[in-house]
Amino acid sequence: MNAHTTPITIVGAGLGGLVLARVLHVHGIPATVYEADRSPDSRTQGGQLDIHEADGQAALAAAGLTEEFRAIIHEGAEALRVLDQHGKVLLDEPDDGSARRPEVLRGDLRRILLDSLPEGTVRWGHKITGVLPLGDGRHELAFADGSTVTTGLLVGADGAWSKVRPLVSDATPAYTSTTFVETYLHDVDARHEAAAGAVGAGALLAPSPGKGISAHREAGGIIHTYVQLARPAAWFADIDFTNADAAKARIAAEFEGWAPELTALITDGGSAPVARMIHTLPDGHRWDRVPGVTLLGDAAHLMPPSGDGANLAMFDGAELGGAIAAHPSDIEAALAAFEEAMFARTSGFYEDAREILDLCLGDRAPYSLVDFFTGAGERVAGEPVAGESVVAEKETGHDAARA
Repeated sequence: MNAHTTPITIVGAGLGGLVLARVLHVHGIPATVYEADRSPDSRTQGGQLDIHEADGQAALAAAGLTEEFRAIIHEGAEALRVLDQHGKVLLDEPDDGSARRPEVLRGDLRRILLDSLPEGTVRWGHKITGVLPLGDGRHELAFADGSTVTTGLLVGADGAWSKVRPLVSDATPAYTSTTFVETYLHDVDARHEAAAGAVGAGALLAPSPGKGISAHREAGGIIHTYVQLARPAAWFADIDFTNADAAKARIAAEFEGWAPELTALITDGGSAPVARMIHTLPDGHRWDRVPGVTLLGDAAHLMPPSGDGANLAMFDGAELGGAIAAHPSDIEAALAAFEEAMFARTSGFYEDAREILDLCLGDRAPYSLVDFFTGAGERVAGEPVAGESVVAEKETGHDAARA
């Protein structure tokens, strides 16, 4: 197939890439997004996200989508419960409407972004097989279907295993020795009454040293669970996740003696569990300016889930779009300004993410987490303590390797 040229190419139709495309569109600047998925609905998009005022909500405002965002909020979802392994309630905070981080489903958020773009902006089914620098800031992208495209500006918004990142950095994600296993319960109030009662109206956290269970009630009678286990990669490699019953039994065995309403979140799931291995880039990941290419979101600053990843990615997209609009005749100046601000903005979040993981799985869990939420312990990055996205962000792994 013949090559063609686009002025701005975004790789990855995740939240960060779509916000960038939308902000550019608001400023009258065309861009093309290439996505490996065959269609918008070809795979699930993860669970609920809490959208922060300072970054996620600011990004949606820059995209002109605040009203659409408000329409998809899951009211009441910021309720929070912390339980110990025996089901004892250690903390119970209802959603009284005063919190500033409303919850939305990732899929709903992605949908309003897609609907806001001109038809044809996203090119589905384009899996990248290679990227070739052509000089003068131009790059050629090759796709699995044999087609190619040449671009004047290339943005890698393609997640943890970015195909664009090697153009600017030799850093690769490292396994954190923690994996989250994802399960779902459906029609919970009728079919899983005990588990639904344990979770309550919003989020449930049941952490302990080296392992924990976090869950969130979603619209439509769904409970979305992440089982957190600090285990070597080889331990998970020995589990056949295509055998749903055997995999659930193997994971549940790690929680022997826990309250049955908690282990039911593992054993009673209606679909096969999915292992989401948690990776991170080196702390403070950055690179020297490379003409014609940049990164955003997990491609730029992958870190353990902490409630910030999706918000940071969207803010990256909005900031990059604004920088390009402010420097329409000097893209390199736009990229330099964007990158320096992004490096400074995100550098402190790596330590925060490790601290969040320790609160959930460290030696003092669950009491360290209760202290965090009640303010008895040190807060992370000065953020409010309530409603921290089930701490685990409920999005683990869904921004990986989109291209």
